[in-house]
Amino acid sequence: MERRKLGKTDIDASVLGFGGSEIGYESVNGRTVAKLLDNALDAGLNVIDTAECYVNSEELIGKAVGARRREFYLFTKCGHPRGFGGGDWRPASLRKSIERSLERLRTDHVDLIQLHSCELAELEKGDVIGALEQARARGLTRYIGYSGDGEAARYAIECGRFDTLQTSVSIADQEALELTLPLARAKKMGVIAKRPIANVAWRYTRRPESYYADYWMRCARLEYPFLRDPATAVPTALRFTLSVPGVHTAIVGTTKPERWSENAAFLRKGALPKKDFENIRTRWREVADPSWEGQV
Repeated sequence: MERRKLGKTDIDASVLGFGGSEIGYESVNGRTVAKLLDNALDAGLNVIDTAECYVNSEELIGKAVGARRREFYLFTKCGHPRGFGGGDWRPASLRKSIERSLERLRTDHVDLIQLHSCELAELEKGDVIGALEQARARGLTRYIGYSGDGEAARYAIECGRFDTLQTSVSIADQEALELTLPLARAKKMGVIAKRPIANVAWRYTRRPESYYADYWMRCARLEYPFLRDPATAVPTALRFTLSVPGVHTAIVGTTKPERWSENAAFLRKGALPKKDFENIRTRWREVADPSWEGQV
């Protein structure tokens, strides 16, 4: 599998990474997680991304592949110790959360700690960034990053204190292509694409009652022709995200062991043809509403 150097870091990341949210939120059993991750690592994936608030995701990952720790780069996030939406940005809370994550993941350090959708006002105070810098100085993490979107993500790039940015990039979420990614690229910042296939929201015939309902609505209005064919929808969407200048790796979550190898196979064709890429961008510019901001 193709690998790309993650900005100024020494992380040589596989272009496809594993996202740990689904295994936590959907209560996947440990045996399935072990099979999924072992298969992925054996086939060349070397990035695993999770978060403290993804229920028991960290524990599942630590138990499943803790013994293979040297074979992959491990990323996690902090800021929501009691579940996503209950942000606690006090430095003491962040320190405690990072230490707890290491215990859960069965490691003495991670490769990347990220502030998880921290609000702009908190970022500007600087204390939250300082807490991550202290964790790095203590050897608990090699690099620090920001995970989020919009103006907060822009500030995270401009302040110059983060090594990486994880942000939403997909056929249904393109704000970052103009707001943040050009600047991140200029600063040689590592970029991790989250939600690279827009949660496959187009597969529903009716608006889903879930956090990706906005993606469903956007896809319905965008009416990309390739979404009509199940054989081309996911491959085109994934290749689009990885064809965006400055994107180094795309994080895809799944609960099915076979799904990772399917996604990996889609990428063997390489970047999306320039004409196809520009058609998607043109359609976005024609249809996208100003309210279509990056989805947290």
